[in-house]
Amino acid sequence: MKVSHLLLTPEFKSSIAPQLLLKRAFIEVSEKDLVMAGTFQSNQAGMAIVEMPALPELRLQSGELTLALEDVRDPGNLGTIIRVADWYGITQVVCSPACADVYNPKVINASMGSFTRVNVWYEQLEALLSQSTQPVYGALLQGENIYESRLKPEGILLMGNESKGVRPELASLVDRAVHIPCRGGAESLNVSVATAVILDNFYRYREVKSVDC
Repeated sequence: MKVSHLLLTPEFKSSIAPQLLLKRAFIEVSEKDLVMAGTFQSNQAGMAIVEMPALPELRLQSGELTLALEDVRDPGNLGTIIRVADWYGITQVVCSPACADVYNPKVINASMGSFTRVNVWYEQLEALLSQSTQPVYGALLQGENIYESRLKPEGILLMGNESKGVRPELASLVDRAVHIPCRGGAESLNVSVATAVILDNFYRYREVKSVDC
């Protein structure tokens, strides 16, 4: 993402090496100004103003896994899923139109910077799944035990709405359903946590070189 300019408090600006500011346009502001412009209750440092990027055309990449999210409406959940996707090297997330806005401040905060590395599209999922030539996986209660599955991280992984899961119309387009077995008394598992558990099982058999994060 291209940074347009920075808003910095004088105190924070003085802590930054001058050479780091040479190529950046910045404006000195008060802490009160930052609080009014942002979403934090306090901000003694700064804020970056960036341009919204133009996304390339959505193309499913051979040999890679793409996340598809149906009506994930909680901004915190969406931001966390983007962060989880980034951790596992997934660069493409496709949301249904009813999902939370990726530029919602709560999504940005929960993603912890991962929104700059993960592209997020908003598409009708029926068309995406029905036209896919790659396998479509889905998190469904009637799916196979994720811990007994040997999964290849290629294709589309569909995750459903927080309370309703995957609706029947989309479930019918799933090639292979998986589920996380419950061993306790909880009614359900948060969708961002479920996404992390399922993704981890996609990659547990794959021999890849890890990196220090």
